[in-house]
Amino acid sequence: MQRCSAIADCTEEPGRITRRCLTGPMVQAHERLSAWMRDAGLDPHADHAGNLIGRRTTSKDSARVLLIGSHLDSVPGAGRYDGVLGVLMGLAAVEALRDANLPFEIHVIGFSEEEGVRFSMPYLGSSAVAGCFQSEWFERTDPAGVCLRDALTQFGAEPGRIDQAAYSADRVIGYLEPHLEQGPTLERLKQPLGVVSGIVGQTRLRIELRGEAGHAGTTPMEGRCDALVAAAQVVTAVRDIARRTEGLRATVGRIENSPNAPNVIPDRVVLSLDVRHPLDGPREAAIGAMVAEAGRVAKAEGCGMQLYEDSAQDAVAVNEPLTNQLADAIAACGCKPHRVPSGAGHDAVVMAKRFPVAMLFLRHPGAVSHHPDERVDTEDVATGIEAMTRFVLNLAKQDQSTATLSST
Repeated sequence: MQRCSAIADCTEEPGRITRRCLTGPMVQAHERLSAWMRDAGLDPHADHAGNLIGRRTTSKDSARVLLIGSHLDSVPGAGRYDGVLGVLMGLAAVEALRDANLPFEIHVIGFSEEEGVRFSMPYLGSSAVAGCFQSEWFERTDPAGVCLRDALTQFGAEPGRIDQAAYSADRVIGYLEPHLEQGPTLERLKQPLGVVSGIVGQTRLRIELRGEAGHAGTTPMEGRCDALVAAAQVVTAVRDIARRTEGLRATVGRIENSPNAPNVIPDRVVLSLDVRHPLDGPREAAIGAMVAEAGRVAKAEGCGMQLYEDSAQDAVAVNEPLTNQLADAIAACGCKPHRVPSGAGHDAVVMAKRFPVAMLFLRHPGAVSHHPDERVDTEDVATGIEAMTRFVLNLAKQDQSTATLSST
């Protein structure tokens, strides 16, 4: 917990936590974390994607590796635990295992970029580790006009060697990510820990509604083509459809209204739409229903409609053997290993494309995340470290052939 506070001091803005990837405060975070890694007997190094990796090696030349970690970057005005806590819990578990004779290596990873704040692209660090980094991302620029390629170079990395950050799938036993739940489920269940049952699929859309501008005082109500009136009905329809679909989350979080003047009938409104569900089928069906209803509303109000898709991410399945072992470790700590879906994205989304993954959730008092009020109980963190330690020791007891876990 003290280390979380020390990393929180690495910030771009006085008085609040803002730590974007490949910045000076990230250098400071690497320096502090590297020192703790060395004290724990790990060999720290930064790869060519800006990830910090602490390696606990073995004497075996062909030893496989268990990856544990999360991200070190933050959103603007963040809390001190999102991402960072998972990295430091991984380090604490390795410290607890200092004298254990393990048949595999453990690499604790602090990913450089998960939030997508600086370059408007999430998962840059984990994409490199998973071997799915795309070269065109080098040309993405931040608000100051600095491209990712130059930012990596200034950070001390060599963009031309970023492929070397990738791990071979044959070598990796799996990836474990501890993280705050960022939701209220475990708090309501009065349980300190949970096992992630899967990461929800997510679709982000924009719906543009076009009407006709007019004078607010001289245009009769009859016959108006008010884009904002149509948008209000679409927002309500999104909520109603989401309520009828078990497990669905749908949010209209942003509205662009034009001309946005108090005495002018709006002629153009753009709505953001964020839809999430643990299964792809219900999510896609709900999106279809929402788009169809938006079309019906637009026609009824005499407006035009245009649909834009920003991004879509399929639901992510966790690895059942790893997840079951994590559940057993939680149970051995005297807790009920509740299965909880993750409604937020994590580095595990990308890591699951190449490696078996499992996620440990911690109870999140108040469930306020991406905010200075983010909280976690020290006792829960201690229990989580104990569960992770048991998980690693149970893996070590397996026969080497059994440790080869196929991803689901």
